[in-house]
Amino acid sequence: QVQLVESGGGLVQAGGSLRLSCTASGRTFGTYSMAWFRQAPGKDRDFVSVISWSGAITKYADSVKGRFTISRANAKNTVYLQMNSLKPEDTAVYYCAAGPIATMKGSDFGSWGQGTQVTVSS
Repeated sequence: QVQLVESGGGLVQAGGSLRLSCTASGRTFGTYSMAWFRQAPGKDRDFVSVISWSGAITKYADSVKGRFTISRANAKNTVYLQMNSLKPEDTAVYYCAAGPIATMKGSDFGSWGQGTQVTVSS
């Protein structure tokens, strides 16, 4: 397993942008698929995006397609989530996760960060 630390959350107005970062410890970061999930108050944790270890495969939830972009820099042990055209419904705690394959199921990921709050005001 790896230890993951998210950063970059905050308060932004609707239509604005944020870039989340997730930095991992350890030398095996480049072998993991990395994903972002989010959880709004009173709701289940939802898949947002995933990227394979090489970056060749990316997947997005329908609700964020065309607005969010996932990328990774293996040399920096970091995965990013660029969020544009933010909407109030994007408000949630965002978690990054590491796992062996690029799926959309949270149960496939064994390592999780502590989360970072994103709040989008209308």
